[in-house]
Amino acid sequence: MFGRKLLRVVAALPFVLLASPCAHAQLFRAYVASDGSDANPCTLAAPCRLLPAALTAVASGGEIWMLDSANYNTATVAVAKSVTILAIPGAVGSVVATAGPAVSITTPGLKVALRNLVIVPVAGGGGTDGVRLWGASALSIEGCVFANLPGKGVDVLGDGASVRIGTSIFRNIAATAVYVENGGTADVHASQFIESVNGSVRVISTSPASAKASVSDSNFAGGAFGVDTYATVAGGGSARVAVTRSTFSSLGFAFTASNASGAPSSISVSETLVSGVGTAYSQGGSAIIYSLGNNHFFNSGTGTGTLTLIPPN
Repeated sequence: MFGRKLLRVVAALPFVLLASPCAHAQLFRAYVASDGSDANPCTLAAPCRLLPAALTAVASGGEIWMLDSANYNTATVAVAKSVTILAIPGAVGSVVATAGPAVSITTPGLKVALRNLVIVPVAGGGGTDGVRLWGASALSIEGCVFANLPGKGVDVLGDGASVRIGTSIFRNIAATAVYVENGGTADVHASQFIESVNGSVRVISTSPASAKASVSDSNFAGGAFGVDTYATVAGGGSARVAVTRSTFSSLGFAFTASNASGAPSSISVSETLVSGVGTAYSQGGSAIIYSLGNNHFFNSGTGTGTLTLIPPN
């Protein structure tokens, strides 16, 4: 422990010297550590302990680095500035859901990135979702793990709310892993969805605002369904998902699409494997499930409704 602190002090000396004329200036890079203190200035030499202190110390557009493995919050982390929050390679940077979501973003106009984090609930702590994006901001999630949450993994709501998710894992999520509603958008790439009890990716429009998502190079295994769309407002918003180069197995349904009042609801699927699924697809109302003709369905139950076949270009 002493050796690690000494290395921090030595590494941080140039930064301390440069910053000394402006001791109260906000940092481009703030640090947290398991042996830090929120009374510290959140520098490398003197890291803070929890994320709220680091968010106060860091400048808009800056970064927060987790230096070792620990939990870094005791309540919902409310992010109200553009920031990147990351755990250094080899560290388990844990953010816990207790008495609500682990992370909440409601301020508009932000650019927020979460990298290499583990987001889980505190047992019996009243946690709900992993990350809640309810504002017109852009969120990037890279290399994160969402596990055992009683609510949603990522909840995206409202016009201008957008999330990009890459190389992340969603495991044992009680509600939907990625839920996009009423104006929200999501782009999911190279991610895994394992045993999402109430579905993996769900896109809903119950207002005049459209919701949409794209999914590529991802794996879905276990749970109620892989991808679902639902829209209800005639002449209003639509719910649409495009899926490509992905695998669906051990699910109740691979794809479900439905609507009310003729509202546009659709899923398009290309270069995708569906294997060992109870029902390959479920199409209801005037919703549309497009298959581009280059998909493979094996050892799965017959779909219900209509599958609209489109030859690939």
